[in-house]
Amino acid sequence: MSLLLKINAALAVAFVLSFVAAGLISEGSLEASARREVLAEAGLMMDSALAIRDYTATEILPLLDERLKTQFLPQSVPFYAATQNFLALRARHPQYTYKEATLNPTNPRDRASDWEADIIQRFRNDPKAAELSGERDTPMGPSLYRARPIRAAAECLTCHGLAAAAPRTVLARYGSDNGFGWQANEVVGAQVVSVPLASAEASARETFRMLMASLLAVLMVLWGAVNLILYMLVLRPLRRAAQTADRLSVGELAVAAFPAGGGEIAQLGRAFERMRKSLDKALKLLER
Repeated sequence: MSLLLKINAALAVAFVLSFVAAGLISEGSLEASARREVLAEAGLMMDSALAIRDYTATEILPLLDERLKTQFLPQSVPFYAATQNFLALRARHPQYTYKEATLNPTNPRDRASDWEADIIQRFRNDPKAAELSGERDTPMGPSLYRARPIRAAAECLTCHGLAAAAPRTVLARYGSDNGFGWQANEVVGAQVVSVPLASAEASARETFRMLMASLLAVLMVLWGAVNLILYMLVLRPLRRAAQTADRLSVGELAVAAFPAGGGEIAQLGRAFERMRKSLDKALKLLER
């Protein structure tokens, strides 16, 4: 096997291993980045819901104080306002969901599903947990969820404490069977956002393909450059030196000088050239 083939075989092994390692590392990194992006998007949605709730509580609710004395308006409830806002968003983006899931809600639509009830129970079991996240399968593909606990604040107990003490307007609208008996600071629900993972994963896969294609192109250019450098600086001088030495070995003394230049190959050429001159002088002495 020629020197060039041996060097190329070593380069091929090194490049393949580098390509595979880079692929594994970049694939894992891009997948993790996609998940972080989705969770950040879910966090933004949750913060938007909190902003809507705060706006409703501080600016809308005071405007309805007088009317609430005679009629209960769900629009005055911050939770309701946040949920309605995201229902409008979901009309355009059905794969996104936001829910303030509650174990014992006044409004039946807020009742927690089985998987949401499991999240609420986890918050109840771990009072220090401020947030949970995970992945679940949906009819539209995998989604990442992000959840925060909902605790019964003191002002919530006005309507959700004892049913007998609840405002008559609330009882008139929802009855006295659901949404009561909450305790102060008790985890009664969870603010849950689900964001689709498919789009972020597709983007990560496309980025991965482009990255690997670019890396392959760089490796091919590098391979060609290494071969060109090897040929110009190593193989061609060695071949010329070998041809010159071969001609000397059969008695052709009138041959061109060994290739000169710089580096170790040139040093070898100069050593051969000194040997050729010494051989030439020795032969001339013998001829006398």
